[in-house]
Order: sequence, then structure tokens, then C-alpha cells
Amino acid sequence: MAARPLVARQPNERLQALIQEAACSNAGLARRVNMCGAEHGLDLRYDKTSVARWLRGQQPRGRAPAVIAESLGRKLGRTVTIDEIGMADGKNLASGVGLQFSPTVVGAIEQVCELWRSDVGRRDFLSGSTVAASALVEPSRDWLISGADAQVARSAGARVGLADVEAVRAMTAALGELDHQFGSGHVRPVVVHYLNSVVSGLLAGSYRESVGRELFAAVARLTELAGYMAVDTGQAGLAQRYYIQALRLAQAAGDRGYGGYVLAASMSHLAASLGNPREIAQLARAAQEGARGQITPRAEAMFCAAEARGHALMGDGRAFQTVVTHALTAMERAEDKPDSGDDPDWIRHFTPAYLADELAHCHRDLGQAAAAGACAQEALDGHPPGRARRRAIGLVLLAGSQVQQREVELACQTATQAVELLGGLRSHRGTEYLDEFQQRLEPYRDEPVVREFGARLELRAVA
Repeated sequence: MAARPLVARQPNERLQALIQEAACSNAGLARRVNMCGAEHGLDLRYDKTSVARWLRGQQPRGRAPAVIAESLGRKLGRTVTIDEIGMADGKNLASGVGLQFSPTVVGAIEQVCELWRSDVGRRDFLSGSTVAASALVEPSRDWLISGADAQVARSAGARVGLADVEAVRAMTAALGELDHQFGSGHVRPVVVHYLNSVVSGLLAGSYRESVGRELFAAVARLTELAGYMAVDTGQAGLAQRYYIQALRLAQAAGDRGYGGYVLAASMSHLAASLGNPREIAQLARAAQEGARGQITPRAEAMFCAAEARGHALMGDGRAFQTVVTHALTAMERAEDKPDSGDDPDWIRHFTPAYLADELAHCHRDLGQAAAAGACAQEALDGHPPGRARRRAIGLVLLAGSQVQQREVELACQTATQAVELLGGLRSHRGTEYLDEFQQRLEPYRDEPVVREFGARLELRAVA
């Protein structure tokens, strides 16, 4: 296979050190790489001369660096990254980090750990990256057609047990509650450092098959939460990377239901915030198809509600109504047996109040002000006080419907309540909702109550 030189032709000392650590000859490594490549459907024909060229600084094309890293990792009994073998040429590691749905479990661990390291290091290519719709849709296709991972157990590294998994779950729950109450601006740095400093070590440890599946499920949830926090801090390009890796981790966990949740609750909402309605519906439908027969009615309601958002943004009232009927019917089934214990933890928060919240967005986008207001009020009535960000967004939705019905003074009073709630939060999403509400007030900018509301917002910005 043809090779290209590194930018500066230097001996690959990192690769040399790993080969020595693995007590592997050049010919032995070549054989291992060829065999590993065959498992991934690659016809590789490397020999000891190929390895010698790599050591002099040449780099093979395509997926070969990842296969080399995986081969050495198997020999060493631990995860080896492309960076460790000296083949992170920028294309494979930097700009593309976190954007791939890895075909292997080892590759998935490598991807997500490198994402966490890069995030902690605050690399500019992560914080300043933008979102491409295809970067969300393509991983959903890979997830939809991928078979289950045959094995996730590892036999090298520090021993990982169910107590470690439970610790990750407890941290996720605690950090999630703090996020709801104070906004992601206060919490996200803690989450990312925990992932990088603690969770990466767990993934690289040794665990039996059952523990490994539970570990991947727990880490998938925390990774998805970190992605949501990226959205709430105004970093959509970073969020997509976390969501893609959460989807891959859910696959390793063998949890198709949670994979569907990542598509419908995370990726589709990201597409909504970016104004890509077609992708919203595609992602939600992929979730329904890929998790068919493996989700509870509550999750079904959530997946259908996500699809409804896409139809509403496209102005397709008929398709919207059809899907909403399914969502409401599924929620009725879920509420008929609220204490059945069938629902997994990740969907229990999706109550009728959350469904009403979703429908308020849909009716708003369809221009149905009265229905939007009714749903927003239903959501507010059901959200507990601790859900400060959710309640603030519900208040802004309600205020927006009031403006649409020309109840401007009432709208400003309602929005003022949202401003007071957001005063205790660091939430980019909350600020975006307020900005959108101000645009709705623009036709009434000369009215005293609107000027007063604008002055209040200016004071909040200064504070």
C-alpha cells in the first residue's frame, strides 16, 4: 500500500518505543497488522520492510494507522492511540477527532478518550468548530446498519468492577441535577475533567463482559450529558462530537434504546437549534427504526415528539398531527402504568410536562399561538422548581405565544419571570430564547412596557 511522508521526515521514535515495549519484531508487527486489518475487511500486505519505513517516518494511508494502533494495543493488553504511535497527522486526529463512528470497540475507546483529552486541553479546533448536518446524519446511518459488538471485555489494566460503574452513574446524576439548577456554564468543566481523569482510566482497565457492557452504558450517558452541556455553553460543534461518541458507546453497551435516545433527544435537538428541520425528522425516524421493539411507550413518545419538531419546522401540519397522535397515545400508555418499573433511568424524566414542552415548540413553529401557550402552561405546571432552566424556557415560550396573540403587557410580565430565573443560571440556551423573544417584541418596541423590559435585560447583561 502506498505511503506518504510525515510533514517533517523524522524517525518515528514513538512507534519504536511501543514495538520495543511489546517485544515484537518488525515482521511480527506486520503479521499482526495484516491479520487485524482482515478482521475489518482490509486487504493489507505489509512486511518487515513496511514497518522499517514507518520507523523512518513514513505513514500509511487510510485506516491503516488505526489498525496499527489496535494491533499494538492487543499485544500490550491496553488501548493504544494513533497519537501514541506517532501517526496523528492532523487529519486523523485533530480536525476529525470525535466525528467518527468507530467500527471497533478499541477504536471507540481511542476516539472518545482523545476527545476528552482535546477538550480539557481546550484545543482551538474543538471550541471553534462548526456543525455540518452530514456529521450528524452519517453516524446515525452507521449506527442503524451496524451489528452488535461481539465482545467488550478486557484483560489488561486495573480491575474495574460494578462499584466503579455505580460511581459513574452517581456522578452523572449529581452533575445533571446541578446542571438543571445552575446551568452548564458552572458544571461542564467539572464533567470534562472527570471524564478525562477518571473515566478514561476505567475504559482502559480490565473488566469482564457483563461489567464492560454496564460501564459503556454509564459512560455513554455521561458523555451525552457533556454534549448537552456543550450546547448550553454555545459550543454546537463540540456537542456533535460528544453526541456521536455517546451513540457509539451506547452501541458497545448493547443498548439500542439509549442509542435511539441520543439520536432523538440529542442530535435531533441540535439539528433543531441549527435550523435543519429535514435532519431533525431523519434522526428521529432513525431512532424509531433502530430501536424498534426495544423501547418502552415513554421512549416511543419522546422519539415521536422529536420527529414532530422537524415536521413543524418544515410547516407540514398534516405530518405533524399524525406523529403527535402517536406521541400522545404512547404517553397515555406510559402513564397508565407509571410505577411499572419498565422505564430505564434515561427516559423517566420525560413526563407529560416534557411532552407538552415539545409540543409548545411545535405549535409555535406552526404559528398556532393559542395551542403553543396552552402547552407551555401545561409544561410549567408540571416542571418542579428545581428544573430552573426548563421552567425559564417554558416561561419564554409562554410569553412568545402571548405576543403572537397581541397580549404584549402580559408577555413582558411572563418573560420577566424567566429573566429572574435565568439570573441564577449560566445558560447559553436561555439567553438564545430571550434573544428570540426580543425579536418578537420588535413591532412593539415603542410601547413603554417593551422599553421597560428591554432596559431590564440590559441591566442583566451588565450584571
